[in-house]
Amino acid sequence: MLKVYSAFWCPHCIKTETYLKEKKIPFESINIETAPQKIVDEVSQINGGEWVVPTLEFKGTWRKGKVFIESELEADLKKMGVL
Repeated sequence: MLKVYSAFWCPHCIKTETYLKEKKIPFESINIETAPQKIVDEVSQINGGEWVVPTLEFKGTWRKGKVFIESELEADLKKMGVL
């Protein structure tokens, strides 16, 4: 299942999760601020040393944290094998 590492206050996280819901793409939302340190460290490593949200992971393939741009998200989800 697609994992979305996010924060409740992040507008790009909200837009990303809204997009996924509208497209009926199942995902697990993981709040980075309450996640175990191991997860925070992994997300930080993926993003070059700091946690950036929304960061996505699907079957071991990661998408670094980015601002929400629908066309880019859709293209990345296709590359990841989600779509």
